[in-house]
Amino acid sequence: MAAQTLHRLMLAGEAGFYLLLGLVLIGRCGWVWQQALGMALILMVAGRAFIIGVTFAFARAHAAPPPVPLRIGFARGLAMFLRELAAFFLLFTVVMPFERFFMAADRIGRTEDGRLPLLLVHGYQCNRGFWFELRSRLARAGWQAATISLNPVFNDIDGYVEQLARRIDEVCEAAGTERLILVGHSMGGLVSRAYLRRHGKGKVAKLVTLGSPHHGSRLAVLGLGENGRQMVPGSAWLAALNAPAAAPLPETVSIYSCQDNYVMPQDSSLLDGAKVVPLAGIGHIEMAFSPEIARRLLDELAA
Repeated sequence: MAAQTLHRLMLAGEAGFYLLLGLVLIGRCGWVWQQALGMALILMVAGRAFIIGVTFAFARAHAAPPPVPLRIGFARGLAMFLRELAAFFLLFTVVMPFERFFMAADRIGRTEDGRLPLLLVHGYQCNRGFWFELRSRLARAGWQAATISLNPVFNDIDGYVEQLARRIDEVCEAAGTERLILVGHSMGGLVSRAYLRRHGKGKVAKLVTLGSPHHGSRLAVLGLGENGRQMVPGSAWLAALNAPAAAPLPETVSIYSCQDNYVMPQDSSLLDGAKVVPLAGIGHIEMAFSPEIARRLLDELAA
């Protein structure tokens, strides 16, 4: 099943529940339709706040102590929660279920300024709609950025490798280059490394990961599918990926948040042989919209 289909089915089920609830409230409790609609909106927000709250609870329980300069207080933590909730609502309720409406086709042409094209690889339960905002920021900065939707949504991570390999070939051909730069968010970083393990780094000049659980995440115990199980810390799949010399790395940068609410412990994003860029007070899904993430990513691409 594609992520877009999954999100649409979940929205349809949620809408059916609200419709049934509204009929009960209006028909049996005497509510007017405005009251029933207000209750539906409250439940919609509360349900999403609960999901994000669970991720923050896990993050607190399994937190890696951040460096002193990267610690945040209650007020900044609350602001981070609200931004993460807004990003979750926008991506999973609006953009990704209807990504073809929000995301125009990738436009990759022959490069004339020497810049290599980018290929953006999304994470768990997402599709190319995740890059709705960040792809635009990259384009405004002069970068050509292609995307991919990995299917099915609950797959073995190695099962995505050949999809990624084909897309890499397509982007290189369209740009007239032999290599490109991979940018992976969350599980997308692991998919990129799985590609490198199988195909080598000949076509990848650089890898940048954003909040990727290179050593797994405690939250993955709640995940569905083989890819969810593979991201549990200590899994056989992660052990094989992180074995010495298992996956040859090109120049690699790992950008992560010391308060990440999906990857915990947060130092799971540390990767041997990679430049590490720790940030503070940025949520995992919020990375799709964060000006700080965009700025750091552009700095690393230009380096």
